[in-house]
Amino acid sequence: MINGVVFIFKSVVLFTNKLKLLKRFYMNVMELEIIYSTDEEFTIHIGTSKLTFRKSEQNAFYHFAINIPGNQFSLMKAWMKNKVTLNREGGRDEVYFSSFNADSIYFEDPAGNIIELIGRRHRDLFGHPSAASFLNISEVGIVTSAMIETGDKIQDLAKIPLRQGTEINPNSLNFLGKDETFIVLVPPERRWYFSQKYSKIYPLEITLTNEITLIVDETGHLTIKH
Repeated sequence: MINGVVFIFKSVVLFTNKLKLLKRFYMNVMELEIIYSTDEEFTIHIGTSKLTFRKSEQNAFYHFAINIPGNQFSLMKAWMKNKVTLNREGGRDEVYFSSFNADSIYFEDPAGNIIELIGRRHRDLFGHPSAASFLNISEVGIVTSAMIETGDKIQDLAKIPLRQGTEINPNSLNFLGKDETFIVLVPPERRWYFSQKYSKIYPLEITLTNEITLIVDETGHLTIKH
């Protein structure tokens, strides 16, 4: 809850010029349920969140994260290593974030989207890794040159707080949110952690469970709709 309002990703729309490849990846490799599909887009369930990939001419890529149970982290890591190549940073293929009390692994889908699985150490789910282990979308990266203006809109209009302080750092990562759900605001040309890719501006849409929608256009301009 943030100021009495639930802040969880209800749905996220990303754009791609590799729609067919991504559909096969998320269905056959990630074993996620496709709940809607046309020639122009498809939608999958990621736990309590929905993720849509929409056809575009751009070779777009994004960073997003998925919450998984902390007690399944090692099992999930082994499960995913049989499916994809894990990204590495400084020789490691996993990292522990003490400030979030969570462990993460990273990999990329066929469009180059940088996916992070975050094992929340206080969340448990018993049984073998499966699609049920993907609890919800945890983070979505927004890349923009208008860092301060965008951060102000997210804080003031969407009422989503900055994790540390109230002033956006225009040259760094900024986490806006609380608990296990964050918008990661980042300037262009910053290297994504556990990746050799540098952040680029691409359009996207985020709808929260309180029905606030954040729309980022191809220039990085943010519009917020209530």
